[in-house]
Amino acid sequence: MSDETAIESTAPISAIPPDELARLTDDIVSALKTVYDPEIPADIYELGLIYKIDIEDDRSVKIDMTLTAPGCPVAGEMPGWVANAVGTVEGISDVDVQMVFDPPWTPDRMSEEAQVAVGWY
Repeated sequence: MSDETAIESTAPISAIPPDELARLTDDIVSALKTVYDPEIPADIYELGLIYKIDIEDDRSVKIDMTLTAPGCPVAGEMPGWVANAVGTVEGISDVDVQMVFDPPWTPDRMSEEAQVAVGWY
């Protein structure tokens, strides 16, 4: 996964206990890995489409994500898929997914796992 992806609480010190924050983070990433780009045989997390995940003190989650191309045929549906997947994580109160296109996605954001899946490695 690219070092540019950030998973963090927006508050300097989270009100969520560290062990619970770690569990939430792991569970959110696992949920994101269940969402696949329908045109590429890799999940959106490994593709590097998730730019930022903020876990707020009230256990709401804000996600900035992008698409492989702005004209992606599932552009209108993908944020809902992401919100539904992350919304299943125990302890999450709400999920807000924002689509962003800056910086534009490039294949170098893909993990080694995704590169192998698409035959680019």
